[in-house]
Amino acid sequence: MKSIKYFIQFLIILIFFLIFKIIGLKYASYFSGKVVSLVGPFFRPKDLIKSNILKALPNLHQSDLHKIYKNMWNNYGRILAEYIFIKDFRKSKFQDNIEIKGQEILDQIKKNDEPVIFISGHFNNFELMAMQIEKSGIDLAAVYRPLNNKFLNFIMERIRKKYICKNQIKKGISGTKQLLSFFKKKTSIALMIDQRVSQGVKSNFFNHEALTTTIPAQFVKKFKCKVVPIYIERVENIKFKLTIHAPLVYSNNESIDSITLDLNRFLEKLILKNPDQWIWSHNRWK
Repeated sequence: MKSIKYFIQFLIILIFFLIFKIIGLKYASYFSGKVVSLVGPFFRPKDLIKSNILKALPNLHQSDLHKIYKNMWNNYGRILAEYIFIKDFRKSKFQDNIEIKGQEILDQIKKNDEPVIFISGHFNNFELMAMQIEKSGIDLAAVYRPLNNKFLNFIMERIRKKYICKNQIKKGISGTKQLLSFFKKKTSIALMIDQRVSQGVKSNFFNHEALTTTIPAQFVKKFKCKVVPIYIERVENIKFKLTIHAPLVYSNNESIDSITLDLNRFLEKLILKNPDQWIWSHNRWK
Protein backbone atom coordinates (compact mmCIF):
# COMPACT_ATOMS: atom_id res chain seq x y z
CA MET A 1 0.00 0.00 0.00
CA LYS A 2 2.82 2.37 0.91
CA SER A 3 4.60 1.62 -2.38
CA ILE A 4 1.48 2.59 -4.32
CA LYS A 5 1.23 5.84 -2.34
CA TYR A 6 4.90 6.63 -3.00
CA PHE A 7 4.52 5.84 -6.71
CA ILE A 8 1.55 8.19 -7.03
CA GLN A 9 3.53 10.91 -5.24
CA PHE A 10 6.42 10.27 -7.61
CA LEU A 11 4.20 10.64 -10.69
CA ILE A 12 2.73 13.90 -9.37
CA ILE A 13 6.20 15.34 -8.68
CA LEU A 14 7.39 14.19 -12.10
CA ILE A 15 4.50 16.00 -13.79
CA PHE A 16 5.30 19.14 -11.83
CA PHE A 17 8.98 18.86 -12.81
CA LEU A 18 7.97 18.77 -16.48
CA ILE A 19 5.78 21.85 -16.01
CA PHE A 20 8.58 23.64 -14.15
CA LYS A 21 11.01 22.95 -16.98
CA ILE A 22 8.59 24.39 -19.52
CA ILE A 23 7.78 27.61 -17.67
CA GLY A 24 11.36 28.33 -16.52
CA LEU A 25 13.08 28.97 -13.19
CA LYS A 26 11.47 32.30 -12.28
CA TYR A 27 7.85 31.23 -12.74
CA ALA A 28 8.42 27.65 -11.57
CA SER A 29 9.88 28.82 -8.26
CA TYR A 30 7.03 31.28 -7.72
CA PHE A 31 4.30 28.83 -8.72
CA SER A 32 5.69 25.94 -6.65
CA GLY A 33 6.05 28.21 -3.61
CA LYS A 34 2.38 29.16 -3.82
CA VAL A 35 1.19 25.58 -4.34
CA VAL A 36 3.20 24.11 -1.48
CA SER A 37 2.09 26.96 0.79
CA LEU A 38 -1.45 25.66 0.26
CA VAL A 39 -0.92 21.88 0.36
CA GLY A 40 2.17 21.56 2.56
CA PRO A 41 0.34 21.99 5.89
CA PHE A 42 -1.70 18.86 5.12
CA PHE A 43 1.47 16.72 5.18
CA ARG A 44 3.18 17.97 8.37
CA PRO A 45 1.54 18.69 11.75
CA LYS A 46 0.94 22.42 12.14
CA ASP A 47 1.24 22.23 15.92
CA LEU A 48 4.67 20.56 15.75
CA ILE A 49 6.07 23.24 13.44
CA LYS A 50 4.71 26.11 15.50
CA SER A 51 5.94 24.44 18.70
CA ASN A 52 9.42 24.18 17.20
CA ILE A 53 9.41 27.85 16.21
CA LEU A 54 8.34 28.88 19.72
CA LYS A 55 11.12 26.82 21.27
CA ALA A 56 13.59 29.05 19.47
CA LEU A 57 11.55 32.26 19.66
CA PRO A 58 9.39 31.94 22.79
CA ASN A 59 8.29 35.60 22.84
CA LEU A 60 7.22 35.68 19.21
CA HIS A 61 4.02 37.55 18.42
CA GLN A 62 1.24 35.41 16.93
CA SER A 63 1.28 37.31 13.64
CA ASP A 64 5.06 36.83 13.28
CA LEU A 65 4.69 33.15 14.12
CA HIS A 66 2.15 32.76 11.32
CA LYS A 67 4.41 34.66 8.91
CA ILE A 68 7.39 32.36 9.60
CA TYR A 69 5.15 29.31 9.27
CA LYS A 70 3.70 30.49 5.96
CA ASN A 71 7.05 31.58 4.49
CA MET A 72 8.67 28.28 5.46
CA TRP A 73 6.21 26.39 3.26
CA ASN A 74 6.75 28.86 0.45
CA ASN A 75 10.48 28.22 0.65
CA TYR A 76 9.85 24.46 0.66
CA GLY A 77 7.98 24.84 -2.61
CA ARG A 78 10.59 27.05 -4.22
CA ILE A 79 13.35 24.59 -3.34
CA LEU A 80 11.33 21.75 -4.90
CA ALA A 81 10.98 23.61 -8.21
CA GLU A 82 14.63 24.66 -8.23
CA TYR A 83 15.83 21.04 -8.16
CA ILE A 84 15.05 20.67 -11.83
CA PHE A 85 17.32 23.65 -12.59
CA ILE A 86 20.32 22.47 -10.54
CA LYS A 87 22.05 21.49 -13.79
CA ASP A 88 21.78 25.10 -15.01
CA PHE A 89 23.12 26.44 -11.70
CA ARG A 90 26.04 24.00 -11.96
CA LYS A 91 26.85 25.09 -15.51
CA SER A 92 26.73 28.75 -14.47
CA LYS A 93 23.65 29.64 -16.53
CA PHE A 94 22.34 31.33 -13.37
CA GLN A 95 25.73 32.47 -12.13
CA ASP A 96 24.42 35.99 -11.50
CA ASN A 97 21.73 34.55 -9.21
CA ILE A 98 24.27 33.59 -6.53
CA GLU A 99 26.30 36.19 -4.69
CA ILE A 100 29.25 34.60 -2.89
CA LYS A 101 30.77 36.14 0.20
CA GLY A 102 34.00 34.46 1.30
CA GLN A 103 35.08 32.83 -1.95
CA GLU A 104 38.66 33.56 -0.90
CA ILE A 105 38.19 31.14 2.01
CA LEU A 106 37.28 28.33 -0.39
CA ASP A 107 40.22 29.26 -2.61
CA GLN A 108 42.57 29.07 0.39
CA ILE A 109 41.21 25.68 1.43
CA LYS A 110 41.86 24.39 -2.07
CA LYS A 111 45.36 25.89 -2.07
CA ASN A 112 46.23 24.38 1.33
CA ASP A 113 45.13 20.93 0.14
CA GLU A 114 44.03 20.06 3.68
CA PRO A 115 40.52 18.67 4.23
CA VAL A 116 38.03 20.56 6.39
CA ILE A 117 34.57 19.90 7.76
CA PHE A 118 31.89 22.13 6.22
CA ILE A 119 28.82 22.46 8.43
CA SER A 120 25.43 23.99 7.75
CA GLY A 121 21.69 23.44 8.06
CA HIS A 122 18.62 23.13 5.87
CA PHE A 123 18.50 26.71 4.77
CA ASN A 124 17.32 28.06 1.47
CA ASN A 125 18.42 26.64 -1.05
CA PHE A 126 20.68 24.23 0.83
CA GLU A 127 21.61 22.06 -2.17
CA LEU A 128 23.49 24.98 -3.77
CA MET A 129 26.04 25.05 -0.95
CA ALA A 130 27.76 21.72 -1.66
CA MET A 131 27.50 22.45 -5.38
CA GLN A 132 29.40 25.71 -5.01
CA ILE A 133 32.09 24.13 -2.82
CA GLU A 134 32.74 21.43 -5.42
CA LYS A 135 32.62 24.00 -8.25
CA SER A 136 35.43 25.82 -6.44
CA GLY A 137 37.68 22.83 -7.07
CA ILE A 138 37.54 21.34 -3.57
CA ASP A 139 37.37 17.56 -3.39
CA LEU A 140 34.19 17.01 -1.39
CA ALA A 141 31.96 14.29 0.03
CA ALA A 142 28.47 15.26 1.23
CA VAL A 143 26.30 13.43 3.74
CA TYR A 144 22.62 13.09 2.87
CA ARG A 145 19.52 11.39 4.21
CA PRO A 146 17.73 9.28 1.57
CA LEU A 147 14.09 10.18 0.98
CA ASN A 148 11.48 7.73 2.28
CA ASN A 149 9.94 7.64 -1.20
CA LYS A 150 12.27 5.23 -3.04
CA PHE A 151 10.97 6.28 -6.47
CA LEU A 152 11.58 9.97 -5.85
CA ASN A 153 14.85 9.25 -4.04
CA PHE A 154 16.24 7.62 -7.19
CA ILE A 155 15.73 10.88 -9.10
CA MET A 156 17.09 13.07 -6.32
CA GLU A 157 20.20 10.92 -5.84
CA ARG A 158 20.90 11.12 -9.56
CA ILE A 159 20.61 14.93 -9.51
CA ARG A 160 22.81 15.19 -6.43
CA LYS A 161 25.59 12.94 -7.74
CA LYS A 162 25.64 14.47 -11.22
CA TYR A 163 25.27 18.17 -10.48
CA ILE A 164 25.67 18.87 -6.75
CA CYS A 165 28.43 16.66 -5.33
CA LYS A 166 29.62 13.43 -6.93
CA ASN A 167 30.57 11.84 -3.58
CA GLN A 168 27.26 11.29 -1.81
CA ILE A 169 27.31 9.43 1.51
CA LYS A 170 24.17 8.03 3.11
CA LYS A 171 23.59 9.10 6.68
CA GLY A 172 24.25 6.28 9.19
CA ILE A 173 26.95 4.10 10.71
CA SER A 174 28.20 2.78 7.36
CA GLY A 175 28.26 6.35 6.09
CA THR A 176 30.50 7.41 8.98
CA LYS A 177 33.03 4.78 7.96
CA GLN A 178 32.96 6.15 4.42
CA LEU A 179 33.54 9.66 5.77
CA LEU A 180 36.69 8.51 7.53
CA SER A 181 37.92 6.86 4.36
CA PHE A 182 37.29 9.99 2.27
CA PHE A 183 38.82 12.32 4.84
CA LYS A 184 42.02 10.29 5.06
CA LYS A 185 42.32 10.77 1.30
CA LYS A 186 42.17 14.56 1.84
CA THR A 187 38.54 14.86 0.82
CA SER A 188 36.63 17.55 2.72
CA ILE A 189 33.28 16.67 4.27
CA ALA A 190 29.99 18.60 4.11
CA LEU A 191 27.15 17.77 6.46
CA MET A 192 24.03 19.26 7.99
CA ILE A 193 24.14 19.46 11.77
CA ASP A 194 20.52 20.55 12.28
CA GLN A 195 18.79 17.18 11.99
CA ARG A 196 17.91 14.88 14.86
CA VAL A 197 20.11 11.80 14.96
CA SER A 198 19.72 8.40 16.59
CA GLN A 199 23.36 8.37 17.66
CA GLY A 200 24.75 11.56 19.11
CA VAL A 201 24.78 13.57 22.32
CA LYS A 202 22.08 15.64 23.96
CA SER A 203 23.26 19.16 23.40
CA ASN A 204 21.61 22.48 24.17
CA PHE A 205 19.85 23.89 21.12
CA PHE A 206 17.75 27.00 21.67
CA ASN A 207 17.72 26.24 25.42
CA HIS A 208 16.30 22.75 24.90
CA GLU A 209 18.18 19.46 24.79
CA ALA A 210 18.38 17.97 21.30
CA LEU A 211 20.17 14.87 20.05
CA THR A 212 22.98 16.26 17.94
CA THR A 213 25.58 14.72 15.65
CA THR A 214 29.12 14.61 17.06
CA ILE A 215 30.79 13.87 13.73
CA PRO A 216 32.36 17.35 13.33
CA ALA A 217 33.67 17.27 16.91
CA GLN A 218 35.03 13.75 16.51
CA PHE A 219 36.92 14.75 13.37
CA VAL A 220 38.30 17.83 15.12
CA LYS A 221 39.58 15.69 17.99
CA LYS A 222 40.99 12.97 15.76
CA PHE A 223 42.47 15.03 12.91
CA LYS A 224 42.77 18.53 14.46
CA CYS A 225 40.95 19.84 11.40
CA LYS A 226 39.11 23.12 10.89
CA VAL A 227 35.34 23.51 10.80
CA VAL A 228 33.95 25.88 8.17
CA PRO A 229 30.34 27.07 8.61
CA ILE A 230 28.51 27.88 5.38
CA TYR A 231 25.17 29.62 5.00
CA ILE A 232 22.77 30.39 2.18
CA GLU A 233 19.85 32.81 2.15
CA ARG A 234 17.27 33.78 -0.41
CA VAL A 235 17.63 37.52 -0.83
CA GLU A 236 15.01 37.98 -3.55
CA ASN A 237 12.86 35.39 -5.31
CA ILE A 238 15.48 33.30 -7.20
CA LYS A 239 18.53 35.25 -6.06
CA PHE A 240 20.74 33.89 -3.28
CA LYS A 241 23.61 34.98 -1.08
CA LEU A 242 26.09 32.29 -0.08
CA THR A 243 28.33 33.08 2.89
CA ILE A 244 31.44 31.06 3.72
CA HIS A 245 32.44 31.86 7.29
CA ALA A 246 35.98 31.94 8.59
CA PRO A 247 37.21 28.51 9.73
CA LEU A 248 36.63 27.62 13.38
CA VAL A 249 39.72 26.29 15.14
CA TYR A 250 39.44 24.43 18.44
CA SER A 251 42.14 23.80 21.03
CA ASN A 252 43.16 20.36 22.24
CA ASN A 253 41.44 21.09 25.57
CA GLU A 254 38.00 21.23 23.98
CA SER A 255 35.82 18.16 24.51
CA ILE A 256 33.46 16.60 21.98
CA ASP A 257 30.51 17.93 24.00
CA SER A 258 31.86 21.48 24.15
CA ILE A 259 32.64 21.59 20.42
CA THR A 260 29.19 20.22 19.60
CA LEU A 261 27.56 22.84 21.83
CA ASP A 262 29.59 25.62 20.23
CA LEU A 263 28.51 24.51 16.75
CA ASN A 264 24.88 24.42 17.88
CA ARG A 265 25.21 28.00 19.10
CA PHE A 266 26.69 29.03 15.75
CA LEU A 267 23.80 27.29 14.00
CA GLU A 268 21.31 29.17 16.18
CA LYS A 269 22.73 32.50 14.99
CA LEU A 270 22.37 31.44 11.37
CA ILE A 271 18.77 30.32 11.87
CA LEU A 272 17.79 33.54 13.64
CA LYS A 273 19.18 35.60 10.78
CA ASN A 274 16.26 34.45 8.59
CA PRO A 275 13.98 32.23 10.71
CA ASP A 276 11.48 31.79 7.89
CA GLN A 277 14.19 30.25 5.68
CA TRP A 278 14.95 27.29 7.94
CA ILE A 279 12.94 24.07 7.72
CA TRP A 280 11.09 23.86 11.06
CA SER A 281 9.13 20.72 10.22
CA HIS A 282 11.82 18.29 11.47
CA ASN A 283 10.98 16.79 14.85
CA ARG A 284 14.22 18.27 16.16
CA TRP A 285 13.57 18.09 19.90
CA LYS A 286 11.94 14.64 20.09
